[in-house]
Amino acid sequence: MTTVTMQVMTMGPGRLGPLTDVLVIGAGPAALAIAADLAERGLAITALAAGDPHTPWVNTYGIWCEEVDSLGLGSLLSHRWSDTVSYFGPGGNAPGGSAPGDNGLLQHGRAYGLFDKAALQSHGLDRCAAAAVRWQQGQAASWQQQDQAFVVTTTAGQQHRARLVLDASGHQSVFVHRRQDGPVAGQAAYGIVGRFSAPPISPGQFVFMDYRSDHLSEEERRQPPTFLYAMDLGDGRFFVEETSLALAPAVPFPLLRQRLLARLAHRGVRVEAIEHEEFCLFPMNPPLPDLNQPVVGFGGAAGMVHPASGFMVGSVLRRSPGLAAAIASAFNDPNPAPAAVAAAAWGALWPAEMRWKHGFYRFGLEKLMRFDEARLRHHFASFFSLPPQQWYGFLTNTLSPAQVLQAMAQLFALAPGDVRWGLMNLQGREPALMARLLTGG
Repeated sequence: MTTVTMQVMTMGPGRLGPLTDVLVIGAGPAALAIAADLAERGLAITALAAGDPHTPWVNTYGIWCEEVDSLGLGSLLSHRWSDTVSYFGPGGNAPGGSAPGDNGLLQHGRAYGLFDKAALQSHGLDRCAAAAVRWQQGQAASWQQQDQAFVVTTTAGQQHRARLVLDASGHQSVFVHRRQDGPVAGQAAYGIVGRFSAPPISPGQFVFMDYRSDHLSEEERRQPPTFLYAMDLGDGRFFVEETSLALAPAVPFPLLRQRLLARLAHRGVRVEAIEHEEFCLFPMNPPLPDLNQPVVGFGGAAGMVHPASGFMVGSVLRRSPGLAAAIASAFNDPNPAPAAVAAAAWGALWPAEMRWKHGFYRFGLEKLMRFDEARLRHHFASFFSLPPQQWYGFLTNTLSPAQVLQAMAQLFALAPGDVRWGLMNLQGREPALMARLLTGG
């Protein structure tokens, strides 16, 4: 990969920068993707990062290989696994030895990949540099509108002018506002990259979900369920992560760590060396932003995390070009009004069918958060028994609304009685979410 030199500048307090077409706030995967896509369409782009945009990313990004290959970015993967499985039984015969029982092994038959996060970051930074994205460093604090432009002020008093502000600063966005309709559930995970006394999973394998609970007491099984997400990284190194699908409030990290170690110990596995600990927490089901606001969001700031899976990077990379095209088209007007540009951007990012699917996925997640450990295992065993293109399209958010409904009708037909009853029995805020779906609210 050829690296293009990129200069990061910092203006002095009170100095007003030149007018740019779009000010992109952030330096993560979403910010790099949209900044590069906009600049490649000939727009003048300034990106504002709170720190050095070259600071290495911490989080791990997994993706189904079909999705990344369709984007032509398969070379950015550090690992690929063809042996991809999940376990949805109560107990099981795992590597390292375990109590006997039905392990509920399910072969996915679909390759999964792990991004080389340094390569993914370099790819985005190189695209930005080649397209002449201008970087500034500072923490965005406030904005105001002056004539046909926005002025964004940082905590250090620096000011930046732009005809459009695009906030890609993450889940705790600086400027993007959304309505509140109840607690937001968080997906929490505690993970370890390291070496172990015995393989925690089968060598060469990727485990998407291991919901086996034979390492827990009866009392612990009545608590919110968690699952193992794990991968063989080669050379005796493994990544193991205990994950809570979603809960409000989120499952605390100490409990996840305790459960992970208990799971490993039950299978006769000890942690011998820790190279990296991962603490992951992000909102799974926030409501959509106010689509009439003048500041546009992207990525986590725009609620793009998939409520059914937690995936976002693939969606960001796939949808960024369309958003950039809509913004560039709006700027073709000789004197575009900021409100019109923002409306075009929000409309491209969240058209009616995407809004409906987001509402449907939020409703579905609300149900899953009420399922106990056994019912959740039964649900996922049924879900992954669907035809591969259905469950894959559901998790990657690439199905049409009609296809989503068809998949869910088939799931209902496949599911056992406890899952069917759980799907039909409306509780809590589920009736309000369902009413919103039916009325388009």
